[in-house]
Amino acid sequence: MASSPFPLLSISLFLLFLLLHQPLFSTTNLHKLRSLRPDFLPQISTPSSNDTPLSPPTHYFETPPSHCLSHPKEFSKIFLEWRAISKGRQYDRIFGVWVGGVELLRSCTAEPIPTGIVWSVEKDIARYYSLRLKNQTLAVYLGNVIDKAHYGIYHVNVTLHFYPPEEENLDSHGGNRENLVPGYNSWADLVLPISRNLPLNDGLWFEIENSTNFVFKELKIPRNVYRAVLEVYVSFHENDEFWYSNVPNEYIDVYSTSFLGNGPFREVLVSLDGDLVGSIWPFTVIYTGGVSPLLWRPISGIGSFSLPSYDIEITPFLGKILDGKTHKIGLNVTNALNVCYIDANLHLWLDKHGVKTEWKILKHVGLPLVVSLVSNFSGFDGTFLRSVSRSIKLTGWVKSSYGNITTNAIQDFYYNKLNSDGRQWK
Repeated sequence: MASSPFPLLSISLFLLFLLLHQPLFSTTNLHKLRSLRPDFLPQISTPSSNDTPLSPPTHYFETPPSHCLSHPKEFSKIFLEWRAISKGRQYDRIFGVWVGGVELLRSCTAEPIPTGIVWSVEKDIARYYSLRLKNQTLAVYLGNVIDKAHYGIYHVNVTLHFYPPEEENLDSHGGNRENLVPGYNSWADLVLPISRNLPLNDGLWFEIENSTNFVFKELKIPRNVYRAVLEVYVSFHENDEFWYSNVPNEYIDVYSTSFLGNGPFREVLVSLDGDLVGSIWPFTVIYTGGVSPLLWRPISGIGSFSLPSYDIEITPFLGKILDGKTHKIGLNVTNALNVCYIDANLHLWLDKHGVKTEWKILKHVGLPLVVSLVSNFSGFDGTFLRSVSRSIKLTGWVKSSYGNITTNAIQDFYYNKLNSDGRQWK
């Protein structure tokens, strides 16, 4: 006789019930933290009850404790905890956390419900340890809007957790160790912000409203740098929130539709004094209200609680910027519509045993973007095949107390996108 399906159904419903009652929680790059005791936990309470998206960010002026200044590198892990509650009806909202203008976290809020919701995000921020070496301003911006239809208010706590080295393996996770050879596996000694300056009425990120909109930040680089990495944050909103599903302009030109155009391809370009040094083809992130909010309870879309950042190795290009002069870093988004939020952090490694490094650029090849679009449609039906490729190659050497080290940075991208049956855009 066949067994009854009811016990299995009951167990499944019970597990689903437990899952739906778990708080939303996201962790990124955490390692053995539960077995360690936080050494220092500054907590910042920031009730984000803005009634307009143009309210200034919440500021907190932070003075590091003396033991963090005397031993700033003696931490196995440093992570940021964002914990928030909200009750009522509200859209998903983008927010950011900056220290000294350096962005630490970009995230999307969980969409609240009438009975209330609690969620938290934890992110490993050890790579920003050098920000702890002096007084800094911590800024939090959450562009909330309050009206009769959307009355959910977000109340937020931000906590920084510092964990001491693990006794059984003191050198496995630490920061800059003097015995590291050649010193390229450590955290950066200096992080410079490529963002807007306070005071502001919104986030510290730049806004890009179209593909011809370039944003720039001027800065001066110390002359004893032996490595440089640019970390870029970018997120897409409004007309570009679902950029990966946008319609080719060729289709819009024929049928004069009201669909969003510029096609389903986006590229972030990074320039240094006008020279192309890097490209980013961004990861698709669906926010907690994207497509259908019911899809993201209790699990949010990949990257929605901790949007990815993208690293570009620009060490081979140090030969152009270690002259003690001011230089300009530029950011642009190909095919962008209104609006993209973008900023960057420049991570620099300093030669503590030398005043000035030597350098030379050996190769710089930045080929133009190659785009091909093959279309075949009749009426609203048809196909669009878009192919894109990009190649950037940088080679250069830097001579420091670690020796003469040659760095090659190669980016080769290929992209193919097929849209078939134009009825999907009716």
